[in-house]
Amino acid sequence: MPHRHPHHPHPTTRRRRRSALLAVGLAAALGWTAAVPGAAAPAPDRPDHTATAPQGQAAQADAPRAVLFEDNFDGPAGAAVDGSRWHIETGDNVNNHERQWYTPGNDNAALDGNGNLVITARKENPGNYQCWYGRCEYTSSRLNTSGKFTTTYGHVEARLKVPRGQGMWPAFWMLGNDIGDIGWPASGEIDVMENVGFEPSTVHGTLHGPGYSGSGGIGAAYTLPGGQQFADAFHTFAVDWSPNRITWSVDGNVYQTRTPADLGGRDWVFDKPFFLILNLAVGGYWPGDPDGSTVFPQQLVVDYVRVTSGEGGGTGPSGQITGLAGKCVDVANAGTADGTPVQLHDCNGNAAQHWTVASDGTIRALGKCLDVDSGGTADGTRVQLWTCNGSAAQQWVVTGARDIVNPQADKCLDVTDNNSANGTRLQIWTCGGTANQKWNAPS
Repeated sequence: MPHRHPHHPHPTTRRRRRSALLAVGLAAALGWTAAVPGAAAPAPDRPDHTATAPQGQAAQADAPRAVLFEDNFDGPAGAAVDGSRWHIETGDNVNNHERQWYTPGNDNAALDGNGNLVITARKENPGNYQCWYGRCEYTSSRLNTSGKFTTTYGHVEARLKVPRGQGMWPAFWMLGNDIGDIGWPASGEIDVMENVGFEPSTVHGTLHGPGYSGSGGIGAAYTLPGGQQFADAFHTFAVDWSPNRITWSVDGNVYQTRTPADLGGRDWVFDKPFFLILNLAVGGYWPGDPDGSTVFPQQLVVDYVRVTSGEGGGTGPSGQITGLAGKCVDVANAGTADGTPVQLHDCNGNAAQHWTVASDGTIRALGKCLDVDSGGTADGTRVQLWTCNGSAAQQWVVTGARDIVNPQADKCLDVTDNNSANGTRLQIWTCGGTANQKWNAPS
C-alpha cells in the first residue's frame, strides 16, 4: 500500500519500515512526494544478539568538542520547530503497521515555552486522515534533518523523556544520507535510542545494514536499575561514532560498542554522512497496538539535540582561519545546506567560523567539508560547504608558507579580487604568494 506522503519511519520491522519509509521520507525532505509500496512481513521478536549488554561503564571524559548541530528548542509556547534545522514528515507507515498519521506544522510537535520540544501522540483524527488500515485512529509527529544537516562521526546525543503505555514507540535515530540513491538497508541506520511501551525500564540501540536489518539488526539493550522507568524522568541518550566503531551510552553509562567484527563479514556502512530523526510512533509490529490500558495523549519531551565533533577522520586542531585584513573564513549565514558559500567576514566567534583541520586532509565546519565546486581546477572556481565525501575536491594542505592548497588543482584558497569586504567569496587560484592567499589556520 502506498504512503499518502513521504516520510521516514523509525527503526526496524520494527524497522522494516525504514527501508521504504526512508526513500519516502527523503522525498518529503526534498519537497517531492512518492508512493512506496510497503509490504513488510511481521517480525516482532528481537534476535538473541540484542540481549541486554553489560552496564555501568562510565563514558570517558571528552576534551572540548566543536558543536556541529544544536537545538535547545527555545521559543514561545506553541511554536513549531525551526524549519532551518528540521523537516516535518507527514503520512502513515504501513511498513511497520504503525497506527498513527504524522501531521504537519505544530499540530503534534511544538515548543512548550520552557526550552523543550513536545511531540504529542493523540487518539484523534481531526483531518479525516486515511491510513493503510482505513480511517486513522491516532496522530503524532516525526522530524528529520535531511537536506539541512548531516554528520559523519562525532558525539550525537539527545536529552529526552519518553512517553509511557502499551503501543508507544519513541525513537531517536539516524539514516544514511544516500538513502534516496541506494535505498534501505544499504544506506545504513543507527538507532541511538528506541523504547517500546511494554518495556518501560529498557531502551535499545541498534545498527541496520545490508544483511542485518529489521529484526536481524545488531544491537543491545540497556535497563534501568531498581525498577525505575524511563518515562519518570529525563535521560541522555548518545552514541560516540568514529571510523569502524560506534559506542552507545545512557546518562554517560556505556552499554555496547560495535565494530565491523560484529557483522560476520557483512558490509559496514557507517563511514559516511547520516541525518537525524526524532519521532513518536503509535503501534506497530514490535510494540503492538495500544489497548484499554493506554492513556492518551502521550508525549515525547525533548530538552535538546546536540552533535559535537568526536573521534575519527574529522578530528584535528580546531578554531578560526584568519586571512586578509584579519578577517575569518566564514560559512554564509551559518547555513548547512550543500553548496552554501564560503566567504570572508569579520570574526565573531560563532560556529560558522569554527574550522577543524582534520587528520584526513579535509577542513570542516558545521559537520561538513570545505569543497571546490564541482571538483573544478580552473582559476576562479568557487569554494563552498558540502557533505564530506572523500573526494579530491575536499582535500587541502596547509603549508608552512601559510597557503591552503587543494592538491588536485594545485591551487590556493584565495579571496576574490583581493577584496576584504564582508561577504567576499573565496575561490581557488594559482598560488602567487599574495596577501589574499595567506591564512592563519589552527595547528
